[in-house]
Amino acid sequence: MSNGGAGRHSSLPGFGLTMGLTLTWLSVIILIPLAGLFLKSFELSLDQFWGILTSRRTLSALKISFGLAFAAAIVNLVMGMIIVWALVRYRFPGRRLFDAIVDILFALPTAVAGVALTSLFAQKGWLGAPLAELGIKVAFTPLGIFVAMIFIGIPFVVRTVQPVLIDLDAEIEEAAASLGANRWHTVSKVILPSLVPALLTGFALAFARAVGEYGSVIFIAGNLPNVSEIAPLLIVIRLSEFRYADATAIAVVMLVASFLIIFAVNRLQRWAQTRIPAHWRLIK
Repeated sequence: MSNGGAGRHSSLPGFGLTMGLTLTWLSVIILIPLAGLFLKSFELSLDQFWGILTSRRTLSALKISFGLAFAAAIVNLVMGMIIVWALVRYRFPGRRLFDAIVDILFALPTAVAGVALTSLFAQKGWLGAPLAELGIKVAFTPLGIFVAMIFIGIPFVVRTVQPVLIDLDAEIEEAAASLGANRWHTVSKVILPSLVPALLTGFALAFARAVGEYGSVIFIAGNLPNVSEIAPLLIVIRLSEFRYADATAIAVVMLVASFLIIFAVNRLQRWAQTRIPAHWRLIK
């Protein structure tokens, strides 16, 4: 008798070749450039590295980028869920048009978005003028950065949560209603737990996009050091000054901080997936 394991074919034809190409491609496109970034930072001594990071301008830029990106991602999480709920659960004139508008933000050049937002929120713009009368200045302030980050991040939440809500069986909601659950109980105990992993993924994507955003932000930010200067812009400035070590140090910190935050969100997402109860246990 032949060995049962011998001659057994893999369920994935060409797995070895495919895996080799995958690892090679990922290494060339992602791992090698990131490794080069870290190696470049080793040219600095620990004191030099720490001095660059603790300078007032660097700390201010990092605080603005990560702080506003986190706040914008939270807003997008809430508003994105509302948008998804309206697009999936309701039928109204122009619904397909509004659904298509979400995708436009993916293809819209960031410079175009920046110019549009700046024109709209300038002191004489359509929205900037009435806000200025109320004493609220958006363009060329940190508030403008916040608005731009919301603008470019909202589609990531919508498109991540939308397919999950579409696939959510409506019969579960009907069963909850037939067992006497009110609308809020159905949403909080039946629908929301199933959407938590997708919501966390959308939050992570929106946050990552906002942290690294450059084109749309610099037009509306004002770019004043220690006031409205984002970290990606500071990196570009340091490169233009031929201070490559400074730019590398800032880039490394942004990379590590972004990775740790996204890693934490992914761990929370996995925890949420394990906490989602079976459908028959959702309604008490």
